[in-house]
Amino acid sequence: MKKILIFPLLLILLSCYDVARDCKDFKTGTYQSEITINGVKHTTTSIRTDSLVIETYKGKTDTASIRWVNDCEYILRKIHPKNMAEQKAISIRILTTSKNSYTFEFGAVGGDAKQKGTAFLINN
Repeated sequence: MKKILIFPLLLILLSCYDVARDCKDFKTGTYQSEITINGVKHTTTSIRTDSLVIETYKGKTDTASIRWVNDCEYILRKIHPKNMAEQKAISIRILTTSKNSYTFEFGAVGGDAKQKGTAFLINN
């Protein structure tokens, strides 16, 4: 009988949990992002301003324009794409935030494939 009473109470308490998403704090600054693809961790350093993102990955630097859809979602489009794949815009959605980091998912605009990663604030 106690188990029957505890389960609904536990369910009610868990349904009240709200994931922290204070995205406004992460609109500009310098970030180090980590994603894992096929078991290999990839790290990118990004400097984000109101209108641009300058990314450095494996010693190569690239620039993209940024357009915020809402406080927790933005679209990146490379300024000087080198091929057809780089011409596709990338949608990034912030899923959760903490004091100095956030988790995100990203993928090509209009595509179904999404990947997740974590970004750490280095300098604001």
